Amino acid sequence: MRLHHVQVACPRGGEDDARRFYVEGLGMTEVEKPDDLKGRGGAWFRSFGAGGEVSAEVHVGVEEPFAPALKAHPALQLDSVAELEEVAERLARLGFTTDWTQRHTFPGNERCHTADGQGNRVELLAPTGT
Repeated sequence: MRLHHVQVACPRGGEDDARRFYVEGLGMTEVEKPDDLKGRGGAWFRSFGAGGEVSAEVHVGVEEPFAPALKAHPALQLDSVAELEEVAERLARLGFTTDWTQRHTFPGNERCHTADGQGNRVELLAPTGT
């Protein structure tokens, strides 16, 4: 068994904010939703490994009424602490806040927390020693 994707929510019309966070901020690629799901709104994003394999997938679905996930969250692992810092800096330039208060609280990793354009919590982490 392996994880296929994680879904987070957005309000109707929140897709552009999701694109700004997941594509511009995290560097993921937006992928087209299947035809029978397009009418529901939302957007899908993927990250690919060096060999072209899917390494992470996040679906942003429209939910009404909407409330951001403040505790539950996806945790996306980056390859190195340098990449983690680079992504966090890019998010900051885009206006997203990153919280480093728990940077050294997950053994073997460094991490930060941020929130996507809708306020959903997202954890970014990278193994130490890389």
